Amino acid sequence: MARKLDLFARRTKRTRSNLRRRSGDRLRLTVFRSNMYIYAQVIDDRQGRTLAAASSLDKELRAKLRSGGNIEAAGAVGALIAERAAAAGIKKVVFDRGGLRYHGRVKALAEAAREGGLSF
Repeated sequence: MARKLDLFARRTKRTRSNLRRRSGDRLRLTVFRSNMYIYAQVIDDRQGRTLAAASSLDKELRAKLRSGGNIEAAGAVGALIAERAAAAGIKKVVFDRGGLRYHGRVKALAEAAREGGLSF
């Protein structure tokens, strides 16, 4: 019987392979969610570089947020990653949710990033 982490790794691999096949040359907005924090990065897979990053651990967000692991924090991180991506000249990305469901904090981050000007 497969363990939880094995199933998660399988979903992540499947999601990323579908993104690479369908995305063309667009950059990847990836999300990592822990119980206490949420992180987002815009990654250029061709160069292997992170072009923009934001998390609920950033000093400017920590001062405003009560907790780094709720929907409010995810929305703030989504807005911040959109702002930093725009400053780097990035408008179109492909959303990589990894093995996570598009639900709750992941959905809040994605919607805030869209409202901030990112297109995916």
